[in-house]
Amino acid sequence: MFNQHSEQIGHQNLHKKSRKCWIEETFYKRECVKFIPACRDLHRCYPVCQVCQNLIRCCCGRLLGEHTGLDVGPPLSLSAGAGEEESWSVQQHTRISTTDAYGTIEFQDSAERACRAKYVRVAVDTKAEALLQLMLREWQMVRPKLLLSVHGGADNFSLPTKVKQAFSRGLVKAAQSTGAWILTDGINTGVSRYVGEALKAHGSLDLRRRNTLGVTPWGVVEDHWELIGTDLLKPYQPLLENPLSKRAFLNGLHSHFLLVDDGTLGKNGCQREFRRRLEKHIQMQKIHPRLKQGVPAVCVVLEGGPGLVTTVLDYVSSVPPVPVLVFEGSGRAADLLAFLHKQTALDRQLDADIQEDLLVRIEGVFGLESDEAAQLCSRLMECMEHRQSITIFDSESEEQQEPDIAILTTTLKGTKASPASQLSMTLAWDRADIANTHVLVYGQHWQVGSLEQAMLNALLMDRVAFVKLLIDHGMTMNRFLSVERLEQLYNTPKGVTDNFLHHLVEDAKQTHLPAGYKLSIIDVGMVIEYLMGGAYRSSYTRKQFRAAYDRLHVRTKEPDRDGTGPPTKGRRPGAPPPSARPRRHRPAAASHFYRTAKPYERKEKGMVSGEPKETPPQRRDGARLFVYNFNDLFVWAVLQRRQQMALFLWRHGEEALARATVACKLYRSMALEARQSHMADSIADEFKTYSLEFGQLAVDLLDCAFRQNAHMAMKLLTSDMECWSHFTCLQVAVSGRLRALVSHSCTQALLTDLWTGRLNMRKNAYFKIILGLLLPPAILLLEFKSPAQMSHVPQSQDAMQFGWDSAKPMTAKETGEKGVADAEKGRTSDPVPGSFRASSYWLRWTRKFYEFYTAPVVKFWFHTMSYLVFLMLFAYMVLVKLEEQPSWPEWLVIAYILSTALEKTREVMMSEPRQPIKKLRVWFGEFWNVLDLLAILLFLTGLVLRCHEGKLRTAGRISYCLDIIFWSVRVLDLLALNQYAGPYLTMITKMTRDMFYIVVMMAIVLLSFGVSRKAILSPDEEPSWRLAQDVVDQPYWMMFGEVYAGEIDACEGGQPCPPGSFITPFLQAVYLFVQYIIMVNLLIAVFNNVYFNMKSISNKVWKYNRYRYLKTYQERPWLPPPFIILSHMTQCVSAIYRKHRGTPGQEGDSGLKLYLGREDLKKLHEFEERCVEIHTHEKNHALLGSQANRIRATSERMCRATPRAR
Repeated sequence: MFNQHSEQIGHQNLHKKSRKCWIEETFYKRECVKFIPACRDLHRCYPVCQVCQNLIRCCCGRLLGEHTGLDVGPPLSLSAGAGEEESWSVQQHTRISTTDAYGTIEFQDSAERACRAKYVRVAVDTKAEALLQLMLREWQMVRPKLLLSVHGGADNFSLPTKVKQAFSRGLVKAAQSTGAWILTDGINTGVSRYVGEALKAHGSLDLRRRNTLGVTPWGVVEDHWELIGTDLLKPYQPLLENPLSKRAFLNGLHSHFLLVDDGTLGKNGCQREFRRRLEKHIQMQKIHPRLKQGVPAVCVVLEGGPGLVTTVLDYVSSVPPVPVLVFEGSGRAADLLAFLHKQTALDRQLDADIQEDLLVRIEGVFGLESDEAAQLCSRLMECMEHRQSITIFDSESEEQQEPDIAILTTTLKGTKASPASQLSMTLAWDRADIANTHVLVYGQHWQVGSLEQAMLNALLMDRVAFVKLLIDHGMTMNRFLSVERLEQLYNTPKGVTDNFLHHLVEDAKQTHLPAGYKLSIIDVGMVIEYLMGGAYRSSYTRKQFRAAYDRLHVRTKEPDRDGTGPPTKGRRPGAPPPSARPRRHRPAAASHFYRTAKPYERKEKGMVSGEPKETPPQRRDGARLFVYNFNDLFVWAVLQRRQQMALFLWRHGEEALARATVACKLYRSMALEARQSHMADSIADEFKTYSLEFGQLAVDLLDCAFRQNAHMAMKLLTSDMECWSHFTCLQVAVSGRLRALVSHSCTQALLTDLWTGRLNMRKNAYFKIILGLLLPPAILLLEFKSPAQMSHVPQSQDAMQFGWDSAKPMTAKETGEKGVADAEKGRTSDPVPGSFRASSYWLRWTRKFYEFYTAPVVKFWFHTMSYLVFLMLFAYMVLVKLEEQPSWPEWLVIAYILSTALEKTREVMMSEPRQPIKKLRVWFGEFWNVLDLLAILLFLTGLVLRCHEGKLRTAGRISYCLDIIFWSVRVLDLLALNQYAGPYLTMITKMTRDMFYIVVMMAIVLLSFGVSRKAILSPDEEPSWRLAQDVVDQPYWMMFGEVYAGEIDACEGGQPCPPGSFITPFLQAVYLFVQYIIMVNLLIAVFNNVYFNMKSISNKVWKYNRYRYLKTYQERPWLPPPFIILSHMTQCVSAIYRKHRGTPGQEGDSGLKLYLGREDLKKLHEFEERCVEIHTHEKNHALLGSQANRIRATSERMCRATPRAR
């Protein structure tokens, strides 16, 4: 551990050292090396007198004594008879050297906030590329999505309250909502101070979220010598400003500072060109890795002097122009720009009187002479030539929009970007409100494919609001989603989730993926099957999908893309040429744009000039591959751990309940895989949280549907879902251990109907069933349900073939015939209230017998009674003498067990998975199946041995005696169906699982004591298997209170004492203390904890386990062993007949699925969509209600506190 800690410290020091070296190798400072006096009064003294050294300043702003590295000889300008005066310049009279000031500033001007800022001293000619690398790599600043360059007055000025509030709120909100960088002069005066106050009032303390960069001249910074040092934490305390000083303190609310050094002292202006170069370089960077758009910039103007007009002109006249937002009412230059902007709204030429008034204003505001005022006026007019890039914000106007929206809309409109580029900007900012009101509006010209690309970017960037916005404006997923786009979605990396998905593919394919491997849709299908487990088959791995997928890829790889080559094989004459791209651009002669308020909707209708009428083959194949597009995108969002996107997609499309249960199962499996892969606990916990969230969504939606229509809600649980491997929601919920949904009242009512079948019994049900089994004629006296009452209940394949033709309703003949026709097709429709009544409905006697014996509850009692008879015969067989020839009870037992083995084989063969390995895996996943296999194998072993003579027959009888234990334990499974006994069996199962590690520890203690005790007391033992028994025999019984008191002292009774025998009593005392007092009580405590935990959820656990027993007896033949072989023969004949007729059964038919016709399925989906809307509305209403209650409670507390204060 110490070595590992030392290595970590060493790596940190190495990184710090390399970072320090890079900064010192890249950045420099500038120092004046030649004294050129700013004052032209020549001094003729030589050498230079003390007066000259203390009074005369160089053009750089320093005194002669403050220079370092000057030559000893006198400067030329101080010598008598100097010729032409030399002008001071940065390039000629300064030299560069390694920067000596960088690190972190700790501002100490506030007791409430401990603000820190990164800083570095750089030369004025430093390359912008190095500066950006410093900010992104060393300072770890987040890449900007917007550049807010704030300009204004450098001296302190006052702002009206409304202007100050609008500026502060708008600037910070625009920056934080878009991830923008704010650039200022960084000093604690003027506009930079207002920026700092805005950050203090509305900003964040987080250094990475502030992103406010001050570009400040090094020579202007007050006490800048305190910042000299390399990679250190420097305290800095801004004091009150000296109005006579040319220097200023740094503002403590900025997060980073670039201290620009041109070798001067106390001179401002060198940072302007430096800052503009940096801004242009930042604008060349991508706004997002997914987007081609550069970083937009906007200039925010507040007050300002004459130089601000030149700055604004530089911004608006650049290519491309940088938009400018002017806050009217802030004073001086800003008000002049606002005034002139309004005057030139209709005509760029000003009237003479207005122009004279403007000149007077300029002279009065800035105190300039008439010539200087005329020059400034001309620059103002030049700015108005680009007035479309200037926006005026009037905080006094009631119609003015929010300041942050004004800043962002100015950025959009002033850049003259295309609608697609504007949409990309808003997408990077994640400001769907801006896109909705200013981009996706009527009259925009959209290039073909731009909205599809925007949707793809929104999905990849996890912009839920933009996906919703595009869908609301006519984007259809049916046209958007293609195989290529879906694969692009899966192959776009997303941090840890991307690696985790690749690990899942490796586990599913049982192979190692090479570096840079691109996932295919088929790989994703294998991952879905791996996570869902059991018999689930993804639609991506089916033969039909694979064939279409291969056909699509063959077409996209064809070389003829321009349509000029010969017809490609497999392509229909006259069809558009295939393309590897999702959309093919039209020829140059065709229109590339379309205009509409809902751009995608018009395009889809083919109303664009030049739109091909035929869809390319790859587009048709891709459309056929995805039936429900929202389902495919939903699964992508789940596998990529995009929870908010998954929640949004869940509300759209069909089969919402199915998607919620599938997401619950997928997240649950992913959490298990994350734990087994030893990933971070936070990832597994996150998956578990997401699973619980979707599980609760499924329960809430089912509850809402059950309140709306009980029968339709039950249909949602058992309807066959073609897109989800022909599973049902109930199947997926059981697979995902979603107990809350399975134990819901709707599910339990459905399970009750399935359990009783068509029997209509309320009281004394078990008595009637047993009576019907013992006295079959009594079946004719029982009541049965009508087809209307069974419309929501799934029917088995045999029942659908048998049909309802024997039903004879006494009234409503036409309605009855319709029900018969639907039932014969295995489909159901919504029941008509009052169409069928139990009192007016009767069945033929043959149909009654069939419905009685095929009901799961009847099968259960029939098989249970048969099993109890089998156990009694088996017990009788092992208790009496084993004859040489099998007796009749033994023959019956043999027939029962062999027929049971045949039934188990049928269960494996008829299980839902198609691959034999998966069939066995699913079958062995049930504990009782493993127990049955062991019991059958042990019995067959005994049967073979009993056929021999002598000791082998005895061994066979002993096998029989041991085998009856397994068959007797099997009775516990029958008791589990009982509401009271079932939870206790669940407790026993959990106790057995939880006690494993404690039993292992107890065994270790037992063996350690037993071996030592036996070795000391019996030093002369010979090798034998008896030693193992002696080691564990007495120590084991000691755990239950048998201490063998007479044997504690080995020397008692006059027997010779083995060497060291006096140690055994001490060892036994320690052993009993540890084993009997500590370990046994710990085990009891664990059992108590399990009992109390399971007791609280016992009812829910029992309801959850009902499904397993229902499915078992629904699929099991009605005849019990050994007569079950007759049912097997009947099923074989029926299967052969169906195959001969060419009518195979439904895929994965388990008898618990409801097969609906197209119209009924459409009605079910519409009902589910209404329930989703109602659930969403109720959830939003509850959220608003809770917020309103909190506001009301807060208001009441304030009202109660006010009188007390008075």
